[in-house]
Amino acid sequence: MKKIVTLALLIVLGITNSNAQETSKKVKKAPAAAKVSTPKVEGAGMVFVTETIDYGTIAHNAEPNRKFEFTNNGNKPLIITNTQGSCGCTVPTTPKEPIMPGAKGVIGVRYATDRVGAFTKTVTVTSNAEGQATKVLTIKGTVLPDDAPKS
Repeated sequence: MKKIVTLALLIVLGITNSNAQETSKKVKKAPAAAKVSTPKVEGAGMVFVTETIDYGTIAHNAEPNRKFEFTNNGNKPLIITNTQGSCGCTVPTTPKEPIMPGAKGVIGVRYATDRVGAFTKTVTVTSNAEGQATKVLTIKGTVLPDDAPKS
């Protein structure tokens, strides 16, 4: 009788273990996320990864540099003719060379993190992009004073 009960127990455990392995295999074979494509435009185009950069809450004199990344989704070269910060505390950098169709580019921005308090500033981008010759990007955050408690 002990042999029959032991044999039955081993069979049940074997089936349970086999089913558990099949379930984990099914979980691992989840479908891959669909790749998001940027819409194509006639002429030069400019699609940003994000149009707002949040510095968050940062320390006084923290790293001031951030990047706005974009792609030329058009069929002609994108030429950025000007970038202008909303004040002297926001300094953008502009790509000098044309951005070819399908290529990626970066507009750098430097905020003066020696200024304590909340901020929201803009960077105006002027280019030959179809339908958006002028694009406004935003940076925001809060700079803590030196004596503020660190979290």
